[in-house]
Amino acid sequence: MELVGVVVTAVWAMLPAYVPNNVAVLAGGGKPIDGGQKLGDRRILGDGKTHRGTVFGTAAGVALALLLSEIAPTTSDLLGIQLPTFPILAGLGLAFGAMLGDIGASFLKRRTGRERGAAFPGLDQLDFVVGALASVWVLAPGWTEGVFTPPVLLAVLVLTPLLHVVTNVGAYALGLKDEPW
Repeated sequence: MELVGVVVTAVWAMLPAYVPNNVAVLAGGGKPIDGGQKLGDRRILGDGKTHRGTVFGTAAGVALALLLSEIAPTTSDLLGIQLPTFPILAGLGLAFGAMLGDIGASFLKRRTGRERGAAFPGLDQLDFVVGALASVWVLAPGWTEGVFTPPVLLAVLVLTPLLHVVTNVGAYALGLKDEPW
């Protein structure tokens, strides 16, 4: 597969993982997952990780995976690239795994004394990728190995931080985020 095909496949395959955290921000609010509890002198996760945000974010990622599966044949023909479809477990693994990765990063941020919204370079850009890839591999290992070949995986790891920075700066400029990271 040539470079353009690798890049397009990488972005396409990760879309169900890219969307959940954004939807969680828009749909969030409500009771925090940690129930306000502390571990030592710090919150376990904080107010930014809610049940509603997790449910809506996961649902949006799964819905996107189903939509992408429907349009994959036509889009593949148009682009001349064989794009993957998403079995339900793959969509669920990518979407829920992205949410779990973000929740795990929040836990690590609290343990290192960072407040909600504080930057944690590297972790902020790849937490959801690690969670998504680990979860999808557990739920749909054959699909994961077939789609996330070494070149596609490398493209995901290089492109995701770039996309993350660009979208966050854009959201900050539009007033949708309080900080540009």
